[in-house]
Amino acid sequence: MREPGPRAHWLDPEPFLRGVAWLDKGRPVRADPADTMRLPWDTGERATLPIGVRLEFTTATAHAVEIHYRAAVPGPTDALRDLAHGFALWNRHGLITEVFTEPAGESVVRLDLPARHGPFVLHPPEGQSPVILGLRGIGGDLAPAPAAPRWVVHGDSITEGWWSTRPAHGWPAVAGRALGWDTVNIGYAGAARGELATAEQLAALPADVLTLAFGTNCWSRVPFSAALLYETTRVFLDLIRQGHPSTPLLLVSPVLRPDAERTPNRLGATLGALRDAMERATRDRIAAGDGRLALLPGRDVLGPEHLADGLHPNDAGHRTLGLAVVTAVRRAGFDAG
Repeated sequence: MREPGPRAHWLDPEPFLRGVAWLDKGRPVRADPADTMRLPWDTGERATLPIGVRLEFTTATAHAVEIHYRAAVPGPTDALRDLAHGFALWNRHGLITEVFTEPAGESVVRLDLPARHGPFVLHPPEGQSPVILGLRGIGGDLAPAPAAPRWVVHGDSITEGWWSTRPAHGWPAVAGRALGWDTVNIGYAGAARGELATAEQLAALPADVLTLAFGTNCWSRVPFSAALLYETTRVFLDLIRQGHPSTPLLLVSPVLRPDAERTPNRLGATLGALRDAMERATRDRIAAGDGRLALLPGRDVLGPEHLADGLHPNDAGHRTLGLAVVTAVRRAGFDAG
């Protein structure tokens, strides 16, 4: 790490940023900053983290890239203090290199580039909410990577990427790389319970493709009955369709959660019953004529060996789920054109 040097030498990061849902005074956020008062507190808190936000660029001559950033510095008792503070450089072939630093209020990190193997994707660490202030090529110029189809993914902690060991290993990142899409991660750990204000925000957000993957937190964190989740799913889809009447939309029902599959919650619903309710609501809408809606039943996508803690996938589980989504998207014809 070192000091950033003259400001005039740094490129504006905004043209290079991908995975951005909204900007709040130049800072990427994952809920509409003009509409936060209608959201639950836990949703609003998670929305401040720049999950999935990354830099994408090309270069013909640069042999390194420098990133000027500002990040929170965790205190001695901060739960995030021990998270790896790493910057990971990828291309279409996979991981190129990672550079690990100590969190700093403001600093510069440098990563070497291989010759002629772009476009490049740089994943910053997410735990300390880094804000990218600038970037520059060493030995040559950088250009923003070409725009890609914008894929908006909404879900809970599994979508947010919990228990994946790196930001690039979460299932939305895995699927987005395979499809060549600009993944916009609207995953809210502990939340994503079918909040209708979220549906309205998603309806107003530009998207070429949409995916919904919530429902697990409707079993315990805020208990739902099967009938309530059926109606919530139906209305959630109705609201999204008001803003995206023909946008391809894939709904992924909850993946395996062994402790919840046959255990009733406080309203008497097992996760199996809740999953069935979501799937019935989706199939009913498809049968009613929504030809741009598809369903991926989640129950059998993962096995117990894919779960790190009985709920969240490990890296292998995230990869398996991401590739299952890729297959479902292609089967539905959503990746064409």
